[in-house]
Parts: sequence; structure tokens; C-alpha cells
Amino acid sequence: MHLSPSEIRHTRDLALRVREHIIRMSTNGGCFIGASLSCVEILCVLYQHIVDSEAIRTKREDRDVVLLSKGHDVPALYGLFAELGFLDASRLQNHLKANDNIYWHPNRAIPGVEFHSGSLGHLISVGMGIAYDMQMREQHSRVFVILGDGELNEGSIWEACLVAASRGIRNLYLVVDRNHFQANIQTEELNPLEPLDAKFKAFGLKTFACSGHDVDKLYTEFRRMLQSPGPSVLVADTTRGKGLPSIEARADRWFCNFSTDEVDDLLLELHGQHSASLHSPALHVR
Repeated sequence: MHLSPSEIRHTRDLALRVREHIIRMSTNGGCFIGASLSCVEILCVLYQHIVDSEAIRTKREDRDVVLLSKGHDVPALYGLFAELGFLDASRLQNHLKANDNIYWHPNRAIPGVEFHSGSLGHLISVGMGIAYDMQMREQHSRVFVILGDGELNEGSIWEACLVAASRGIRNLYLVVDRNHFQANIQTEELNPLEPLDAKFKAFGLKTFACSGHDVDKLYTEFRRMLQSPGPSVLVADTTRGKGLPSIEARADRWFCNFSTDEVDDLLLELHGQHSASLHSPALHVR
């Protein structure tokens, strides 16, 4: 249950291009750049190696469902959709403009978005309902819900976990982007979450954990999680602002609205972290 070296390279390159899109969306009104950068590999591995992304794009009846409960990370989702061909990359320039539906949270008018999100704590219950319906219909589709760790302070998260476990909803899979921040404060300084795996286990979920930036480890843990019926949770340890050392793990880099010059500098900084990829024509700084 490992990716090949070429698959790892391809996924890393995809993640780099998604980060480019995120950085470009952090101007002219800004975006939640820190949390968007932290979940890139999670989304790339999920859409590239776990689910059938074309079935999701075309809304095929037997598709898997992916819900971005931490909806403020939508620049990562839309950046990935642009790379996968869900939407034209030029539309990302319409971020926060009145002539499009691309703004701070997911919108179902965008191909691939199953449900609006923004109010934290809601989509785990939505996902549980969808998964339960699939299970009653004896469908083999799966539901993946991407959660933020700060979002876990919502009581509805734990209520849904209790219900999912008690009903044996076997096709429900949660993924926590554990970047250790909630807005502008560290999670363990506000309402400590640890020991997080023990909490999920106490609520009846099977738990898995790995680095959220190592694409091969993510793939391996996804596959391990899917080998046994859910409900299950994968806690992916990540870094807020991953890829940009100047803003990584900084409480004050939660939401950013950079100038055009700052965006250009950040793109250069991003590529400085991946100098070996600079010669690829698909990865040049535009």
C-alpha cells in the first residue's frame, strides 16, 4: 500500500501548483491562507489516489462524496479543482468578485462542491446523513469529511460521532487537518484537544494518524482506514502555512490580504522550497 516514486513526484508537483493558486487568491480581498496551505496534500492524495474525481465532477450516481467542512480552506479545494479540470483556472481570478461564485467558502454552483460550508461543525452531520442513506440503499460509495482541528470545539462534531458509531455507519470517514491552530491562537492554549486519538476512540471511532504532508504516508493510512468499516478518523498532522517559511505556524497569519508585490515574493519563496522543480515548465512562476 504505497505509491510509486513517479506517483509521489506527480502528487508533490500537483500540491505545489495548488499552493501557487492559493497564494494568488490571497490578494484583492485576501483569504484564509494558513489553513488552506496546511490541507493541500490531504486533498491532493484524496482526489488523485482515493476517490474517482471524474465521477465527482460529473455527479455520477455511484460517486464518493467529499465534504470540506472547514470551508474557509476553499482556496485549496478550488486550486485543486482548477488543476483537475473541474473549472477553468482563469476563474480563480474572480475570487470575491460579484461576477462569479468563487469566494471565501464553497458554493454548490462550482462543479465538485456537494454542499455549502462555512459554519463550522455542520458538515459532519450532513456527511453522516448522506453515508447512512447510502448504507440503507446498499450502495458502496463512501463519504469523506475534511475537518479542522479548531472545528472540533463544536459540540455537534462529537454528537455526530456518537450517532455514527451507534448506528454503525461503516462508509463514513473523517479527516482532521491537525495544524494546531484555531484562528489566531494555538488549539492547546484555548481548549486543549489532546489526547485527540483517545477522544475519538472513546466516541466509538477507529483512529489513524500520520503526517499530513507526506503523500505516501497519507496514501498508506487512507488505504489502511478503508480496509475496515468505519466510522473512522484519520488525524493528519500538518503545519499552518506549509510551503512558506515566512508565515508557517504563525498565529498572525490566519487570514491574509497581500499586495500584488507580496504575492510575487511569496511565489518566489514557495519555489525556493522546491528548487529541483523549478525547471519544470508546468511549475514556473507566472
